Amino acid sequence: MTAQTGLRRDPIAWLLFALVWFSCGWFGSWEFNPNNATRMYAAVSLVEQGNATIDEYAALTIDRAQFGDHFYTDKAPGMTLMAVPFVALADAVTGDDAEFHRIRNEDPGFNRFIKIRVRLTAVFTSALFVAIAAMLLFDLGRGVTGSPAAGLFGALGYALGSIAWGWATTIFGHAASGAMLVIAVWAVWRGTRTPGGTRASIGYAAIAGLALGWGAVIEPPSVLEALPIGLWALWRMRRWAWAQRLPVMLAAAGVALVAVLPLFAYNAFAFGSPFQSGYAGVTDFAGMQQGFFGLTYPKPHVLWEIVFGPRRGILWVSPVLVLAPIGLAWLLWDRRHRDLAVLAIVLSILPFLYNAAYYYWDGGHSTGPRHAVPALGFLGLGLAGFWTLLRTPVGKLLAAQLLAISMAINLMIASAEIAAPDFFDYAVWRAVLLERFAPGYLRTVADEWLGFTPWEGLGIWALVALPLLGVVAWLAWRADDGSVAQHRAPTPVRAE
Repeated sequence: MTAQTGLRRDPIAWLLFALVWFSCGWFGSWEFNPNNATRMYAAVSLVEQGNATIDEYAALTIDRAQFGDHFYTDKAPGMTLMAVPFVALADAVTGDDAEFHRIRNEDPGFNRFIKIRVRLTAVFTSALFVAIAAMLLFDLGRGVTGSPAAGLFGALGYALGSIAWGWATTIFGHAASGAMLVIAVWAVWRGTRTPGGTRASIGYAAIAGLALGWGAVIEPPSVLEALPIGLWALWRMRRWAWAQRLPVMLAAAGVALVAVLPLFAYNAFAFGSPFQSGYAGVTDFAGMQQGFFGLTYPKPHVLWEIVFGPRRGILWVSPVLVLAPIGLAWLLWDRRHRDLAVLAIVLSILPFLYNAAYYYWDGGHSTGPRHAVPALGFLGLGLAGFWTLLRTPVGKLLAAQLLAISMAINLMIASAEIAAPDFFDYAVWRAVLLERFAPGYLRTVADEWLGFTPWEGLGIWALVALPLLGVVAWLAWRADDGSVAQHRAPTPVRAE
């Protein structure tokens, strides 16, 4: 397969998709984590009661908002709305209903009721979106570098070598909204590669608009990243005739507007105003009253902590990402892809600045800086760029080993503890490895639903995932056209 080959019949892309989706869907997070639970309680209420209140569940979560005498989820509605069909499906198939159970975390029936619905939602939203984003990031990395191996290195670094894996097992919004950004950037890149566009450009524009609009419904701060993506799209089309640009722009804007409408519809339904937000009624987090819903300005010491700090630092959970800035710098130097490199750098930095500006920057119970997850796909593009700089098999082997270490760390996180308590200084070592993974406190499909032990469940994952990983790596190596192996400096050409 060459860099220009599409995805439809590409075995590397589809096997990568299967590997990532299976890996993210096989493991699960604690269903009563307040961030999971508050979204699910709202979805259950919408399906079973026809309203958005969570009054009967309010005592079970600290993530809640209060308006008048009623309680609501304090989160943006995207994940809740996507959970609605899975709640309805589970209710219909099982004949079960929340009112049949005691609304208590320790009640076995209620525990199973919530767990089924959280797992279904996570598998078909967060996990699915990250798998799609990984496949598209592979295509983007391969197209930019000319190397399938580089594209695979970047995609694996994002999807399985970073905390995107662990957060994809939850119904938190971070992994899903981050995946939407990757999908949007891929769609713009695909739709604008040909001067003047093609018939398919309108379709790609619609995909980008859908991803950006729905991403804002999942996590409104993703609008911060959507703006540079939109400006980049306009830059890519700057030499097109207006007759070519206008339909593409209208398609993107129109679909984005339609995609974001559920946010306003939910707000109107729940709170009586399309411009009211659950964040305005937060009850248990006084820091949300500072600045704009807890956002002020980036603090340098916080930025240090979320990059290098042992409690939340990204490099402790994803050490392979230390290579990403080098790869992004290489892409920036190559004039053929300078515009994409600038965008990737911006989209890699913005989530960290947002995280550093947030009052609750540590994310409470969190393994790694969860608010910075939307940056990971674009750091993955930097990993693809870095791979092309490797001149010898030894260099590639060392990079692959660093990726393998990152994947092993994130396997432990995804299977054992994505929400490390905030009182552990060395979260990966103590909260994940010693407290959860080593004693075998894992959550897999096999042990939760099929009667296996947790270690057997992990072994089943390995029996499926490791051969898949080996095959996709072998195919990428075979498909690599050798253009990177020659290590010629990129020829400076006129930017697109």
